Amino acid sequence: MNRFFYSLLLYLVLPFVPLKLLWRGIRQPEYLKHWRERFGFYSLPTNKPVIWLHCVSVGETRAAAPLVKALLQQYPNHQVLLSHTTPTGRTTSEQLFASSVQRVYLPYDLPFAVKGFLKHFNPIIGVLMETELWFNLMAGCKQKNVPLLLVNARLSERSARGYAKLGHLMSEGLQNLVAIAAQTTQDAERLKDLGAKNVSVVGNLKFEVQPPEDAIKQGQHLRSLFGIQRPVFLAASTREGEEAIILDAVAALQMPKLLTVIVPRHPQRFNEVEALLQQRSLSYQRRSTLNQTVDAETQFILGDSMGELFSYYASADICLVGGSLLPYGGQNLIEAMRMGKPVLNGEHTFNFKEVSALAIAQCAAWQVKDAQTIKQAIQALVENPQKQAEMGAAGLALCEASQGATQATLEIIAANF
Repeated sequence: MNRFFYSLLLYLVLPFVPLKLLWRGIRQPEYLKHWRERFGFYSLPTNKPVIWLHCVSVGETRAAAPLVKALLQQYPNHQVLLSHTTPTGRTTSEQLFASSVQRVYLPYDLPFAVKGFLKHFNPIIGVLMETELWFNLMAGCKQKNVPLLLVNARLSERSARGYAKLGHLMSEGLQNLVAIAAQTTQDAERLKDLGAKNVSVVGNLKFEVQPPEDAIKQGQHLRSLFGIQRPVFLAASTREGEEAIILDAVAALQMPKLLTVIVPRHPQRFNEVEALLQQRSLSYQRRSTLNQTVDAETQFILGDSMGELFSYYASADICLVGGSLLPYGGQNLIEAMRMGKPVLNGEHTFNFKEVSALAIAQCAAWQVKDAQTIKQAIQALVENPQKQAEMGAAGLALCEASQGATQATLEIIAANF
């Protein structure tokens, strides 16, 4: 495939794009806001030279936090612009950075939309986070002499096989990047095999993400509501189908004092998970209505709030990181380790393969695969607080030993200004 046919395919599906936006907007009304930006039409004024970072959603935005803060400090006379794809990513940006940065939606990868974005903001440099590869965007930056970098880059074996099928389109796109900062040697090699040049290995920015200043205090407040004497099991960032597995595991435990907190990854699924709890006739409360100590009969808390994940981790004794029980690729387990908590992780972690392997090897994480192994892990850890403490300490030690990616990435950015 070449870029002409790639663009032709995008134009063929263009008439259906508004319908998709409308459909998503029914479930999540935020998708209907700022919709013109997705087609390259912007009104946000900029009166400083723009440093642009693309952070597709929540995970990439949080991962970029140390880098964004460093850029704000190092380049005070520039405007940092964050682009996002999802409303939750945009909301996370507001929570983390408030008015210190500007934020917009990245346009669809159509030539006219890309041209509108680059013409309006005229960035002096662009930074893509992780694996955001948009071929017209990369070509447009090269044509306008905007140096474009890919940082915190990761590429799983599965993704590499898929991208390899694109042939010349992929190799040309990668070669339009001026530099790539990969997380691991394995990521770097896969990118090189696809045609990438100027690739270096700098580590994972997510190891340097710091919890919000009030996360521990808010976590302690949550724990006081949950009950200091009750063991608390947190299932964080769960995906569709995983909650049922978790409920089966907890039901098999026969541990009446256990309080299980379930925080779905996507807010549009809050009601769906509530319906599952109701279907099973389980006693639960929603976080959004929690203003006093949880009743002793309450078995579950539905975490229907945004921006509190670190506080949820701080409030729990044992943390399962979702997206890994079923083949979604896993979510970021570093945040739980950063809070000094023992981590349970499923087998499907191809998005965090190296981090997961390190955490398991260093006894910071415990791999589970189904309801039975989840049950066994929870029971063993509840009965052994010393093991909880040892796993939490191992996770913190792994985070502290994995620093340096932000400074290395800053140096690569500075070299390409």
